[in-house]
Amino acid sequence: MKNRIRYAPLRDKITDPATAARYIKNGTNLFISGFTAGYPKLIPRELVRRAATGERFKINLFAGASTGSEVDGILAEADLVNWRRPYMSDRTMRRQINADVIKFKDDHLSSLAGQVRAGNWGAAHVAVVEAVAVTEKGHLVPTMSVGNTPTYVREAQKIIIEIPTNSVDLEGIHDIYIPEDPPYRMPIPIYRAGDRIGKPFIEMNPERVVAILFSEEQDSCAVFAEPDREARQMAAHILDFVRHEIQQDRLPPALPWQSGVGDVANAVLSGFMEDDFYRDLDIYSEVLQDAVLDLIDMGKVRAASGSSMTLSHPARERFFKELYRYKEKVVLRPVEISNSPEVIRRLGVIAINTALEVDIYGHVNSTHVTGSQMMSGIGGSGDFLRNGALTFIVTPSVAKGGRISAIVPMVSHVDHSEHSVDVVVTEHGLVDTRPLTPRQVAEQVIKKCAHPDYRDMLWDYYQRAIRSHGGHEPHLLDEAFNFHNRYLATGSMKD
Repeated sequence: MKNRIRYAPLRDKITDPATAARYIKNGTNLFISGFTAGYPKLIPRELVRRAATGERFKINLFAGASTGSEVDGILAEADLVNWRRPYMSDRTMRRQINADVIKFKDDHLSSLAGQVRAGNWGAAHVAVVEAVAVTEKGHLVPTMSVGNTPTYVREAQKIIIEIPTNSVDLEGIHDIYIPEDPPYRMPIPIYRAGDRIGKPFIEMNPERVVAILFSEEQDSCAVFAEPDREARQMAAHILDFVRHEIQQDRLPPALPWQSGVGDVANAVLSGFMEDDFYRDLDIYSEVLQDAVLDLIDMGKVRAASGSSMTLSHPARERFFKELYRYKEKVVLRPVEISNSPEVIRRLGVIAINTALEVDIYGHVNSTHVTGSQMMSGIGGSGDFLRNGALTFIVTPSVAKGGRISAIVPMVSHVDHSEHSVDVVVTEHGLVDTRPLTPRQVAEQVIKKCAHPDYRDMLWDYYQRAIRSHGGHEPHLLDEAFNFHNRYLATGSMKD
């Protein structure tokens, strides 16, 4: 495996996890690679082993976004994390965050790298990054994700590299570009989703490398279920609406698409496969999923740009086997570029993101159950919703077997205000809020998006709010959270 380290002086840094992990101590600010994929596995496991021997220490953990249970899960279980930023989705870590055992700050992903370079997160003591190779000049070729790794590597005082033995050489698929920081920042010169503006590797000072490990571990690959009936219905609403807007000359036909991870995203991508109206697609997103490869195979994708690839095992094998072909279409970038508000706004991205709940006026809660319990972070949804040319918020109309309504009088936590949301979508229908007043939005959302079991309750609340207080967005402040209070008291939002 030494041929993966083409910069010969670094071959002396090959060591074992115990030796490498000695650079991580109590209070270390640990910056790791990973953005759903591409996260280190050996060092977290070694830290847990040390804790099991009775060593007491805690770290401050910073990643690109979510990681697998091999990082967030086991470190949280071992009580090794003091701080965690910027995003997580692990069940164990979520429980400790909500218990205030782990300090957590939810961040817009596009802003992270700049904050690190500015020193806002403190010194970057150690960076542990996964890479497939070290080039002849001592630079890194990333794995299936880029995330914030370029900035972490640039800022870190010490660098530990994990090289998977089972990966292929991905050189040529990445486009690594770090913009200048304000006040010297110039426009990011991306004009189409497939434009390449940087280098195919992460620049690194090899003198900062303190250890290199070879790993036989793999990412926990995604398991994608077939989209259910509700997801397919929401996807159909979106695709029909966009088709109509294009046919009415209200929307250009060549705008790139972004979608979050999950069933609805898969259903939209599957809809592209089945609809001849959609061809020559550009995708400008955070995470690329299995269906992107299917669309490339069908000849429907001009370019697919993201910060990482989250693929199932079969799709991952297909990607590696036919990398020569996918490399022509796929570009992986730092998240500050994939999620850049400037680029999203200029390209005119059509953005689709999910919500936990939406209120009758179009405000969105994406992160907190009943306003208090963190579910997962905001991720990049704010970057895309605030800057997209056309933005969709999607959610099934009910959850927990109908005991929870996703359409409520007032959201219990606000991640996205009504000003960032163009279209609200559930399986029952779609409301384009752009030409409507807030009262018209409320009437249409109740009528078209709410589940039938909750429509009368929502309509009654809205009408009484008008009669009691009136105003631009009528509310009954003493009743606005009754849906949530009922759920907490009885386990159901229904009367």
